[in-house]
Amino acid sequence: MNKAAYETKSGWNWKRNWQLHAMMVPAVVAILIFAYVPMLGVIMAFQDFKPWLGIGGSKWVGWDNFHKIFGQEDSLQVVWNTVILSAWKIAAGLVVPFVFALLLNEVRKLAFKRTVQTLVYLPHFLSWVILGGILIDMLSVDGGMVNRFLHNVFGIEPIFFLGNGDWFRFTVVVSHVWKEFGFGTIVFLATLAGINPSLYEAAVVDGANRWKQTLHITIPAMMPITIVIGTLALGGILNAGFDQIFNLYNSMVYEKGDIVDTFVYRTAIVQGNMGFGTAVGLFKSVIGMFLIVISYRMAYVWANYRIF
Repeated sequence: MNKAAYETKSGWNWKRNWQLHAMMVPAVVAILIFAYVPMLGVIMAFQDFKPWLGIGGSKWVGWDNFHKIFGQEDSLQVVWNTVILSAWKIAAGLVVPFVFALLLNEVRKLAFKRTVQTLVYLPHFLSWVILGGILIDMLSVDGGMVNRFLHNVFGIEPIFFLGNGDWFRFTVVVSHVWKEFGFGTIVFLATLAGINPSLYEAAVVDGANRWKQTLHITIPAMMPITIVIGTLALGGILNAGFDQIFNLYNSMVYEKGDIVDTFVYRTAIVQGNMGFGTAVGLFKSVIGMFLIVISYRMAYVWANYRIF
């Protein structure tokens, strides 16, 4: 198709479908206002920003805020905490739903299977504000359900789950998996539903039992989507879950539980050091962008999956 014909066809399509394009205008305007215009605020990362002076009146400090990121031990520690928590969440968030989907796939009673699937999926819809309050009450050292159970059954002394750094990390990972593994299970069950039944029929003819069918048919069929989910999750490794951490952490676990997002909130909003907080957030965003590009490339190379 030559250039003139292409331009003519494009113009004709615009005229024919102008109503559909017009319907997009409110969404585009909303995205511009709430997503792109606020990005201009990153200029605060290069200022000693004072709210009463505004961006125009605040002192320009250049790269000083970024130098503080690498000069402060707290800044490097929160990045390390974020990576550790996020890595454990990604790993556990892949393994648990993967195994659970395999086990649930072996259930032959459809009603029971659907009931279990619904029950494990429900926590996904609960806010961390609600779950945070429930966990704080259940894990309390003074009369919490979990500690009472451990003491009465196993004779274990009360554990400060939300006040000890190591136990806090464990609690964060386990509670995250409990909340989200039902959603991940649905993804894997959808993959299992797409496996050609003739493969299992052929395996039965060859004398393969259920274990060998799972090992040589089911698991290999699930690996591409597992690789895709895992590699794409790497792009968000600096997002360790602000909602969860914010509703569970306290000053006693800052050393091992503070992450980039909560550090930015505390530094910029609570302490009022908005320039430094913006610099930390911008640093995280730039690193995250590179990680997303790399993860998309890895997903394409390893699983032939591409988004753009």
